Amino acid sequence: MRHYSTIDRCIQSLDQAVRSLVPGATTAHRTNPAQDAESKLSIHEARHVAGLMRVNHSGEVCAQALYHGQALTAKLPNVRREMEHAAIEEQDHLAWCEERLKELESIPSLLNPLWYGVSFAMGAIAGAAGDKYSLGFVAETERQVSLHLEEHLEQLPKNDQRSRQILVQMNEDELQHRDTALEAGGVDLPKSVQVSMSVVSKLVTKISYYI
Repeated sequence: MRHYSTIDRCIQSLDQAVRSLVPGATTAHRTNPAQDAESKLSIHEARHVAGLMRVNHSGEVCAQALYHGQALTAKLPNVRREMEHAAIEEQDHLAWCEERLKELESIPSLLNPLWYGVSFAMGAIAGAAGDKYSLGFVAETERQVSLHLEEHLEQLPKNDQRSRQILVQMNEDELQHRDTALEAGGVDLPKSVQVSMSVVSKLVTKISYYI
């Protein structure tokens, strides 16, 4: 197995950031779950769904940044591999959300570079704090993401099966990532950290819906 220097890993992190932020730079490894689904929306419904999908796209940008930051500072190789594997699956979510936004004639959040930077820093700090806390951070992040996805599933118009199929698959993956992190030794984070993460998540959600 090749051993990367600190400079190599920093360059890799920069490449990952560019791929996460530049539209069209990320390719899904799995088939889009909405491939055969239908969607008939009014103009008002399409605008609302675009807002929701923009929020979810920003959430996936944040997830990419969190995993990349944690992989950079994780101490154990197996934990680093878990972070990198989860980031690959999150790439699918990123590509699916971007594709749906294009179908809705909308664009990703203009503030994604900001969200990426903040999330990368949070992930790097969590990774440096120790692997059990890093894994606990993953578990808590995925739990909160799942809650947002469930809320969005309730808000989707009933005839928008394309968006629904994407969010359902995303939610299944997020819950799997949460369980994997806990099984690997993740611990519950302090309540104050959980609350702080929730506040940041809500801020991203409210702003990304419009911008």
